[in-house]
Amino acid sequence: MNKKELKDFLDGKVAQYNHPRFIESDPIQIPHQFSIKEDIEIAGFLTATIAWGNRKSIINNAKRLMEFLDNSPFDFVMNHTETDLEKLYSFVHRTFNSDDSIQFIKCLRNIYINHNGLETVFAKHAEKESLQTSISKFKTIFFEVEHLQRTQKHVSDPLKNSAAKRINMFLRWMVRNDKAGVDFGIWNSLSPAQLSCPLDVHSGNVARKLGLLTRKQNDAKALLELDTALRTFDANDPVKYDFALFGLGVFEGF
Repeated sequence: MNKKELKDFLDGKVAQYNHPRFIESDPIQIPHQFSIKEDIEIAGFLTATIAWGNRKSIINNAKRLMEFLDNSPFDFVMNHTETDLEKLYSFVHRTFNSDDSIQFIKCLRNIYINHNGLETVFAKHAEKESLQTSISKFKTIFFEVEHLQRTQKHVSDPLKNSAAKRINMFLRWMVRNDKAGVDFGIWNSLSPAQLSCPLDVHSGNVARKLGLLTRKQNDAKALLELDTALRTFDANDPVKYDFALFGLGVFEGF
């Protein structure tokens, strides 16, 4: 395929997968349970944090986590007592355990009390065509409170060569308004042009087969290469092609 043919092919796949029916099989269904902005972003952040491994397991455990938060995540984050946190003692998703979930609740509370919320923190260090420095700064702020050292591994740092797939996915959910009702578009201080593709095994393999990516590792350098390629197709909304790459990889075995 030449470049125009490839763009047309990918645009067709975006139209196919960036559709409300995508929600029912994807972890994004968890924040879609909520209507208040802070509930959506906290549910989205926590769900994205545990979004690795089997998708059904991710969804089931994210539902459990919301139940532990009384299905009112923002209220729980802001008003929990130490006794309330005991509900989380049984929570585990792979290596993300009860200690990590309790730590995340405390770190989130600090973000909302002292930094005016998640959107403000991410927007503060945003660059014109990248949020990767912003993600790194976010990690520093997130863990400025007393915390368990082990919990730091659950927030990626792009400046340490991580592709930061889960945070980039979360940012896509919050920033991109797709008019289709999948991504939320509730963060108006950031633009879809600043987003990066959530690079994982599936999207990476498809991107390589399509000639969009040559680097073998799925790291920050690969993400920059893929972002650069996708911006030539749509500089204003490059991350929409995540739907195409992911759909081709997961649903079509491309």
